[in-house]
Amino acid sequence: MTTGPESVGEEVALPRGADLQLVICDCDGVLFDSYQANVAFYDAVLASARLAPLDEAGRRLCHTLASTQLFTELFGAEPALVERVRAAAQLVDYGPFYRLMEPVPALRETLQRLAAHCRLALATNRGRTVEGVVAQFDLGDFFPIRVGVLDVAMPKPAPDMLLSCLERAGVTAGSAVYVGDSATDCLAARAAAVAYVGVGAASGARVRVETFSEVTALLLR
Repeated sequence: MTTGPESVGEEVALPRGADLQLVICDCDGVLFDSYQANVAFYDAVLASARLAPLDEAGRRLCHTLASTQLFTELFGAEPALVERVRAAAQLVDYGPFYRLMEPVPALRETLQRLAAHCRLALATNRGRTVEGVVAQFDLGDFFPIRVGVLDVAMPKPAPDMLLSCLERAGVTAGSAVYVGDSATDCLAARAAAVAYVGVGAASGARVRVETFSEVTALLLR
C-alpha cells in the first residue's frame, strides 16, 4: 500500500474491522482489465456510425466515463452527431467483447475474503452491460447490490451510485469504502462522504494500493 498526493478535497477516514460494513467496488480497472474490451466496443460503435476509431484521448476516457458522457466529450459540439452515435451504441452487442475482459489477479479469492467480513456492492458507470458482466463472470453471489448508470439520475462523478448502494445496504456512509481507479471515482466517493481506496497511481487517491488483492490487508487487518 502506498500513499500518494491529495487530489481534490478531503478524504474520509477508512473504517476497518467491525466498523467496516460495506465495500463498494468499481468494475473496470478494479475488478477487470477492460482496456481492450472497451476500446474494441467503442470502435465498433463508431464504425457503425461511420466514424473513425477512438484516438488516444478517447481510449483513455472510455474507461472512466459513461457512454453518454463519452459521446458528449467527443462530439459535444455537434448534438446531432452525439445522438447518431448514441443510437448506434444501442444496436451494438457487447457480448463478443466480454472475452477481452481480464479478471485481475486473485479476483475471486479477494472477493471471498471481503464477502466473509461484510457486504459488497458494485457501482460502475457501465449501463446495460452491468448484468452481463456479473453473469459472464459469475459474480452474482458477491454483488447482490449492483448499481449502474441506468439506475440513477447522474453518473459518476456525481455521488448518486454510491448513495444508492448505501441505501440498498442500509448502512451509513461512515461504514463504507469505495474502491476505484480514477479521479472520477475519487470525486464520487468524496461527494458521497464515503472513504476511498484507489487502485493504481491514476486513482486520485491519497490511500491507494497497486492491485485489488491488496485491499484485504488494508481493510481487514
